[in-house]
Amino acid sequence: MSVEVGVGAGRTADTSDTAAEAFEKEACPLAEVLDHVAGKWSIGVLVAAAHGPVRFTELERIVEGISRRMLTLTLRRLERDGLLIRTVYPTVPPKVEYSLTDMARELHGTLRALTEWAERHRGEIAAARVRYDAAR
Repeated sequence: MSVEVGVGAGRTADTSDTAAEAFEKEACPLAEVLDHVAGKWSIGVLVAAAHGPVRFTELERIVEGISRRMLTLTLRRLERDGLLIRTVYPTVPPKVEYSLTDMARELHGTLRALTEWAERHRGEIAAARVRYDAAR
């Protein structure tokens, strides 16, 4: 039995449940993925690795401000998500390199486009913030 939610809205409790299920099914996984790939540290690692295999110590230098612990966690998460390949060479001491997967290379193109968009519109965004703040 369905119950009317709004006057003339044609929506029922069943419809609301379906919308909630759709949100849970589509938006939540999307938010999780975006959280992983669009985070400050993830972007830095992906951009650094886009130019070829990179070692941990190189990433420490390139990704400004990242701690060893955060770098380790970020690398593990990106590897788990299928965005990085970790290659260990049997040397003493062990040599480890990280490189992008095909999926990550595709993502890098998208990140580059987003970065270019942000650069093009940085001034407009700053001006909009000033207008907004002045109106408050």
